Amino acid sequence: MEELDRWFEQSRRDLPWRTPPRDPWAVLVSEVMLQQTPVARVLPAWEAWLDRWPDPTALATDQPGEAVIMWDRLGYPRRALRLHAAAVRIRGDFDGRVPDTYEDLISLPGIGDYTAAAVIAFAYRRRVPVLDTNVRRVLARYRHGFAHPRGSAVTRIEREELETLLPSTNEEAATISEALMELGALICTSRTPHCGGCPLVADCSWSLAGSPANRPPPNRQARFAGSDREVRGRIMQLLRSTPGGVSQADLDVTWHDERQLARAQASLIVDGLLVETPDNRFTLPVT
Repeated sequence: MEELDRWFEQSRRDLPWRTPPRDPWAVLVSEVMLQQTPVARVLPAWEAWLDRWPDPTALATDQPGEAVIMWDRLGYPRRALRLHAAAVRIRGDFDGRVPDTYEDLISLPGIGDYTAAAVIAFAYRRRVPVLDTNVRRVLARYRHGFAHPRGSAVTRIEREELETLLPSTNEEAATISEALMELGALICTSRTPHCGGCPLVADCSWSLAGSPANRPPPNRQARFAGSDREVRGRIMQLLRSTPGGVSQADLDVTWHDERQLARAQASLIVDGLLVETPDNRFTLPVT
């Protein structure tokens, strides 16, 4: 992994959540925001979020609806509610400090296996396998000669293989974990990999085999225009821009298809993003 380490030292992106000393809260927020959202869109949102809520306690003392408003158009606004709920748990159960063990992190609302491992590695600089889509793709190509990983779920074999690639010391392992993720994001990309600039190309099974298209590419995300996701987005934008809440009549004019609007509205209520008040108005969630 020495070649990868040298490449990362020269090519790593200058991202604010990587700036020493690593703030676990800043890393946690970045990881939640980066789920299915490009870095370019996350950067201004992350900076605004940390300016307003520099630690979990600051967020926990605010209303969950305010978190949804600040989330704006990052997409998948349930992430904002879960991050708020995680902050409440961190304040109540961990004295306002982001926990540093996998077991405690995984117990937080909305925090899954990848995010827990990422916080431990990137914030607390410990040796732990961190497997996202990018790292799984690098492993599939480098170790097995497949263009894409098998299936959508992380496997025990993948975790064990990554474990064998990590250096033995905590700091070096954390750096390599970041480097593998960066390699998958910048060089070993899904559709147009730049193998000529890859530090691992000399030993890459997939490159040595002629880069065969031996696995189908990942499924494209469903079309947004006209989807329930678009309807949900319009409702959320109306709520963010109307502090006092809205009436059903206000919601009715956001979309032309009554059945689709009703379906999207009901799903937002189930997700806890839309709350009906006793006077039959609709608002963002409050504590």
